[in-house]
Amino acid sequence: MTAIAMLSVAPVIEGSMGEEVAKAVAALDEFDVSYETNPMGTVIEADDAETLFTAAAAAHDAVDGDRVSTVLKIDDKRTSDGTAAEKVDAVEEHLGREAKREN
Repeated sequence: MTAIAMLSVAPVIEGSMGEEVAKAVAALDEFDVSYETNPMGTVIEADDAETLFTAAAAAHDAVDGDRVSTVLKIDDKRTSDGTAAEKVDAVEEHLGREAKREN
């Protein structure tokens, strides 16, 4: 089974959040997860949802600030071992092209 999640951890601060977000992403290295960061969050894959919850909590705790906003969306398809990359591949197959556009 593969559990996939979209994680967004953000301190509520003025200015750039980059340094604090980097702490959240670095915290994921302590867990048996794979991840890919994008401009809106980080996609995480693990063998089970419990690992995703634990890794997300560590990422949340790694951020300094008086207030931290965290969003975790989990896709726990229990009848399949599909990966995030396979989900993108399926969309691209229907599009007939890469699911990416650069201006």
